[in-house]
Amino acid sequence: MGFVALYVARPSAGLYCAGVLVSVIGESIRVWAAGHLVKDAVLTRSGPYRWTRNPLYLGSLFVGLGFALAAGRPVLIVAVGVLFVLIYIPVMKREGRRLGERYVEDYADFAARVPLFWPRCPGGEKDTGGFTWSRVFCNREHWTVVGLVLVALTFGAKLFFL
Repeated sequence: MGFVALYVARPSAGLYCAGVLVSVIGESIRVWAAGHLVKDAVLTRSGPYRWTRNPLYLGSLFVGLGFALAAGRPVLIVAVGVLFVLIYIPVMKREGRRLGERYVEDYADFAARVPLFWPRCPGGEKDTGGFTWSRVFCNREHWTVVGLVLVALTFGAKLFFL
C-alpha cells in the first residue's frame, strides 16, 4: 500500500506538515518502545509498555495515518484504519497468547493491568526499566527512521517539485 500512497499522493503544504508531524510522533513512540524492548529475554514492562502492551503497533498506526494524511487522499486514511484492524488486531492477540505461554507467571498480571492497544495511564506504577539507544539499534528501529525520512522527502518532492 505504501507505493500506492506515494504514487497517488497529492499533498498540500498544510496536510504535508500535519501528516509528517503525526508520523514523527508515531515513530517517536516506536523508538521509545524499541529502546526498552529486550525480545525473547524478558517480558518488557517499562517505558511505553507501562501504557500499552503494543506500543510498536500504536506507533505504526500513527506513522501510517500520518503519511495517509500527508498524501492528501482521505481514502488512504480509511484504508490504513481498515488494514490495521484486519491485520494487527489478530497479530496482537496471537502475540499475547504466545507471551502468556512463555511468561506464565507474569503475563496474566501484566495483561490485566495494561491494555492491549489503546494506552491508559499507568497510575502509580514505578518504571523499573531503562531506555538504551543500543536496544533501538539492536531492534533495528533505525531503519524505520530512515524509511520515514525517505517517505517524507518523497512527499515533499511531490509537493514542491511536481
